[in-house]
Amino acid sequence: MSENRAPIYLDNNATTRTDPSVVQTMLPFFTEQFGNASSAHAFGNEAAIAVRQARRSLSGLLGSAYDHEIVFTSGGTEANNAAILSALATQEGRDEVVTTSVEHSAVLALTEQLAARGVKTRIIAVDACGRLDIEAFRCALGPRTAIASVMWANNETGTIFPVKCLAGWTREAGALFHTDAVQAIGKVRLNLKDSTIDMLSLSAHKLHGPKGVGALYLRKGTKFQPLICGGSQERGRRAGTENTPGIVGLGKAAELAAERLEPERIRIGALRDRLEQGILRNGECVVLGDIRNRLANTTNIAFDHLEGEAIAHRLNRAGIAVSLGSACRSGSMSGSMQPSHVLRAMQVPAWRMHGAVRFSLSRETSLAEVDEAVCAVSDIVTRMRASSRATVREQTS
Repeated sequence: MSENRAPIYLDNNATTRTDPSVVQTMLPFFTEQFGNASSAHAFGNEAAIAVRQARRSLSGLLGSAYDHEIVFTSGGTEANNAAILSALATQEGRDEVVTTSVEHSAVLALTEQLAARGVKTRIIAVDACGRLDIEAFRCALGPRTAIASVMWANNETGTIFPVKCLAGWTREAGALFHTDAVQAIGKVRLNLKDSTIDMLSLSAHKLHGPKGVGALYLRKGTKFQPLICGGSQERGRRAGTENTPGIVGLGKAAELAAERLEPERIRIGALRDRLEQGILRNGECVVLGDIRNRLANTTNIAFDHLEGEAIAHRLNRAGIAVSLGSACRSGSMSGSMQPSHVLRAMQVPAWRMHGAVRFSLSRETSLAEVDEAVCAVSDIVTRMRASSRATVREQTS
């Protein structure tokens, strides 16, 4: 890494930097306004007011009809688990789950456990671009379907799914529809009150908020069984003392995202395209996913016959952070990565899949950082290919 510049962070689908204004908004709730939001005195009232304001801010970003449709959680994983397990517990006579082969592990690990217990799970395939098999999805819905859970946007490729249409078909089948929108929040304009989506999961740290806090959108009137039982917090839907600083931080992050979403989507998309085009000029590499319908900040580039892990390691040494896909699929304590289930589901050939590297930008990414990343990737890939050719010559001489 050059001593004259700061590190470059291009792994924003794993987590984003907490916005400084979010941090400043949170700080008083650690030391000054530290009351329990469920307490009946002045200290508690200050915290309760702040939680209500955060709920309104998040409701505004989601376009929900009512503030109380927001249930604060510890993050997207808890929200995903709560949605699916509640549907199975409350949908009488319905005991099947429909989901996709490219969901986050927060959904797939749970459905695997449910399948082991005898719950029927229908896993819908995707095509080579990561697009859902729509006909298979519609055919999978039936009188025993309790819930269909489909992510709004894929965390590895950025591919966006037509969740509003899927939700409509699911409702026609009499089942609930849930979407893991962790990657979409703050990047895609939402208007939940005009949809038939019943439940939606999100996580604050994906939109420049703090880690350890998220939310479940729960449409008014949807039957719900809490995942965590205890006190009566969150209208009895999620027990436990409110994480007031985290909730306040999520609320502020939601306000900032709502203000900046459209201009930043355009700007980030242009930077993503510049990064992508610069890297593709090297040849022998390809963009994975649906390039016509994806998140503006995400590109997954596969370098043919190279190891993505080696590329990512060399970029890290150069001060540039990227990833091979989900930060939640490390296969061991050493952090070694397992082959991506998303790329396997897309039937990407092994010689291409193992060379896949994900670059994910944010509103903090600059033009200079993109250009420097292009130069670094080009240099690393050129050197690796030259070394590979030299090895082949030695072995055949």
